Amino acid sequence: SGQQSVTGVESADDANSYWQIRGKPARPCQRGSAIKCGQAIRITHMKTGRNLHTHHFSSPLSNNQEVSAFGESGEGDDLDVWTVQCEGVYWERDDPVRFKHVGTEVFLSVTGEQYGHPIRGQREVHGMSSPNQHTWWRTMEGVFIQPSQEPLRHDEL
Repeated sequence: SGQQSVTGVESADDANSYWQIRGKPARPCQRGSAIKCGQAIRITHMKTGRNLHTHHFSSPLSNNQEVSAFGESGEGDDLDVWTVQCEGVYWERDDPVRFKHVGTEVFLSVTGEQYGHPIRGQREVHGMSSPNQHTWWRTMEGVFIQPSQEPLRHDEL
């Protein structure tokens, strides 16, 4: 499609591996609030400000559905929205999670297909039509913001 590629690496300290979880365009979420299982979100790349995006294009290596980074400064379109699939009520740190694309109903996935030059060794991230062992993700590193607490109030004079 000509959009920015999204790839996966095994290195945990890669500065390009940081993403911010945000609410849908018309329903922003409050910073630090818990993400519910089933909630629709946008996933924005911290370095580029582009959103995790997919559309009906074939991915270059596996011929699954292409996943790209799209938009500017966190603003893109309706094809940037994913739902969080997890166990329980909320997406908990270190718990496995799946992301299902709202517009095309594919699952965010990474398998073994690796690029050659110029991004040698990086794995293709793509969308798959059904969930399997390659569609599980786990939050490993990052900044986790606790929800704001109500300020203490004093009723005495």
